[in-house]
Amino acid sequence: MMPVATAPWAHAEALGASVPELAAFQDEPPQMKSGTVGKTGFLRLGFERRGDRTILADLERRAPYIAQRALYCDQEMPDLASVFLITTTGCLLQGDRLALDITLGPRAQAHVTSQSATKIHAMHANYAAQTQTITLADDAYLEFLPEPVIPHRDARFVSDTQISVAPSATILFSEIIQPGRKHHHPDECFGATVVSISTAAARPDGRTLFTEKLVIEPLRYAMRQTGVMDSFDVFGNVILCTPKDKADRIEERVDADVNLADGVAFGACRLPNDAGLIYKVLGRETARVKTKVREFWRVVREEVTGAGLPPPFLWR
Repeated sequence: MMPVATAPWAHAEALGASVPELAAFQDEPPQMKSGTVGKTGFLRLGFERRGDRTILADLERRAPYIAQRALYCDQEMPDLASVFLITTTGCLLQGDRLALDITLGPRAQAHVTSQSATKIHAMHANYAAQTQTITLADDAYLEFLPEPVIPHRDARFVSDTQISVAPSATILFSEIIQPGRKHHHPDECFGATVVSISTAAARPDGRTLFTEKLVIEPLRYAMRQTGVMDSFDVFGNVILCTPKDKADRIEERVDADVNLADGVAFGACRLPNDAGLIYKVLGRETARVKTKVREFWRVVREEVTGAGLPPPFLWR
């Protein structure tokens, strides 16, 4: 067993203590202390190019975070390694700590998604935390498109994603945040206590590209304000780090609109330091947001790889 100081999930364990919005939630759950065995999930995925195919060359896992094997189920990119992230607990509970490490070697191509939505259970002590470290070498290509995050009423959640991307590599990284189980109970819609999500990207030499942080505290700040969520419920945030020439072509093909009749608003803008693009979507229902994210994904894949998208799975 790894010493606690060097354990891969140690960053997730320490993350909440360094985030001001979680300062009031440092108490320990009475059922089981935070960060104990069974509450510290770790998953390392290492992809390498072997001949004409990308393989999952490195897989290390600790329950409740697991993955099985790479699948080659994409009809448009048959050599693309596809991996589904799995959590055996079904949801995140108070005191849970998850750590994900994804590495792509030169020219590797991978698609990573989750088995289902990430459900964050109600909490009366402590919080749940996840860290994600993503590293892309030269000419690597990663689609990291997990299913939505659903924070239940009284949930406390912090997430930190650190991306290292080579100048010639491309990462498409999507986050979709639902307001809660809005059809379950009226108080579930924007009923979470705090949701804190940060993303930062840098070059392999350490040069910072950008940092973005989203903090949702519905009890302190009304979510229905103009300039926040207004009449919308679901937020999609898509980060694309890619070479400037590809970003230019993609931006030319992406529209922007606020369509209240259809219940959706969307648009893209430039990331600093020629890092790429950021694409944001607001919707009243998750399906409309996922549709717009898929449209953006299709344009990205066509411009970066020359391939199209396969038909969506029936269950998605």
